[in-house]
Order: sequence, then C-alpha cells, then structure tokens
Amino acid sequence: MKFTSKVVVERTERGTRVSVKEQEYLCHVYVRSDGLSAVVISDHEYPNRVAHTLLMKVMDDFCTAVPQATWMSSQENAVTFLGLDVTLARFQEPREADMLTKLQADVDETKIILHSTITALLERGEKLDDLVAKSDDLSAQSKVFYKTARKTNQCCHLY
Repeated sequence: MKFTSKVVVERTERGTRVSVKEQEYLCHVYVRSDGLSAVVISDHEYPNRVAHTLLMKVMDDFCTAVPQATWMSSQENAVTFLGLDVTLARFQEPREADMLTKLQADVDETKIILHSTITALLERGEKLDDLVAKSDDLSAQSKVFYKTARKTNQCCHLY
C-alpha cells in the first residue's frame, strides 16, 4: 500500500484529485498545489466523494495544526498529527460523515417507500374499477327488475 501510494502521488499533478483502482481497492489521492499530499485506500463500496472530502478535511486540519515550514523541511514520518484518529473515526460511516451522502440515502429510502405506496394505490385503483363495474351491472339489473315488477303488478284496470 505504501509503494502504491507513493507511485500514485508521484504521478498525480499538483492541485488535482485522483482515484485509481489497485486490485480490489481504490486509491484516492489529493495533491495540493503546495505539494502536500494525502492518500486514502478504500474498498469499492466507500463513496469517492466522501473519500475526497476526507482527504481535504485531513489536509486542512493538518495545515492548521502543523506549520508549513515544519512539514516542508522534515523527513517522511517525522511529523505527528494527533487529529487524524478523530477524523478517521468520524468518516468510518460515510452516511454520517457527509451530509450530501446522508441526504442521498434518505432520498433513496423515501423513493422506495413512494414506489411501494404508488404500487399499492394502483392495486387499490384496479379494485375500485372492479367495484364500479359491478355497481353499474347491479344498477342495470335493478332497473330491469323494476320494469319487470311493474309490468307484473299491473293486474286489472277498472273502467
């Protein structure tokens, strides 16, 4: 993972974000214009957008905590960043970490509920159509019965 991360960072232009597939994982890289780089390795289920949001958040927090002169002049792994564990813990669940992802999940759930409601409504509509048809038939039969009963009840007329 370390080798792959180094290669991808070296091949990524400054000021860009890239996601590269490596075997069954995705390697998300962000190289800022000042040369600071960060890498997140995730599976395919972790959303790209959330991974890049994580990279930007970690890098912003790192720049706030560690002055640029310190990390520019130090050796690899010489600078410690204490805020990383908290941010990584927060981003373990993508739906909770990113509001847009959470909203999208809520919209998807609402869409599923709406589809099932519409399906049930259409089924009820078909049943209502059957009832209306039966009601029309019953009305026509009652009219025929009424006419027949009226003719049958006419027995005699007195003149």
